[in-house]
Amino acid sequence: MEIEVKEKNDNEMIFVLNDIDVEFANAIRRIGMMEVPKLTIEYVSIIKNDSSMFNEVLAHRLGLIPIVSDNKTIESLIPNEDCDCKDDENNTRGYCSKCSVSFSLTKSTPGIVYSKDLHSNDPEIKPVYDTIPILKLKEDQEVELEAVAIIGKGKEHAKWMPTTVCTYKQYPVITFNDKEELSNDVVEACPNNILKLNRKKKPTLQNIENCTLCKACVRASENDAIDVSHEKNKIIFKIETDGSMTPKEVLLSACDVLNSKADKFIEFF
Repeated sequence: MEIEVKEKNDNEMIFVLNDIDVEFANAIRRIGMMEVPKLTIEYVSIIKNDSSMFNEVLAHRLGLIPIVSDNKTIESLIPNEDCDCKDDENNTRGYCSKCSVSFSLTKSTPGIVYSKDLHSNDPEIKPVYDTIPILKLKEDQEVELEAVAIIGKGKEHAKWMPTTVCTYKQYPVITFNDKEELSNDVVEACPNNILKLNRKKKPTLQNIENCTLCKACVRASENDAIDVSHEKNKIIFKIETDGSMTPKEVLLSACDVLNSKADKFIEFF
């Protein structure tokens, strides 16, 4: 298998996979969405809330704020269900410092309360973005709360999904019938402007990887001048995250989970 990275930044990565089955790519996609561990606010204790926002809505919004969940963070914490605090009869909260991170928020001045107003007991583990609006306070209104973030997975709740986009498509192949003329109507039918006619009225391609295999051009062609298909074992993969971790970390974690599943399957037999 060969990997060619096309685009990459802190929150998005597009790469091409050669010599790979669709089933394998889909396994990586599903695991990347559902089984990569991430830190998210789960418990909220609202001490005071004079705003017009209901407590339930406020707690829900806090759970959707991306929290730093890089490898260092995940490795520093124990999954809540595996922590020995669950076996402590004196621990009525259901979490401890080994499996959770605590946040506090106190605001009494009028204006918008942002994610930067959430103060963590660990300065390295905080909201990814400072300017996510949480609620709005008016004169003589106050909000005070405590929140606890734990590690979870997307299969438990969507708020633990590290990806906003995790998808793939088969690599497009566009061929032309040299015996037939490609009309302007066919060129204009392409929603992504991939087709183009040169000065000699010959068809050319630009940015073929943007092709979505919609076959709008094929339907617009009345003389079978164009055909759209795909390469069997070549995949274009795209991962976009909410900022809690990088696309590379999501991909590597997904591969680790898949490898662990394969090992268990082998051991079973």
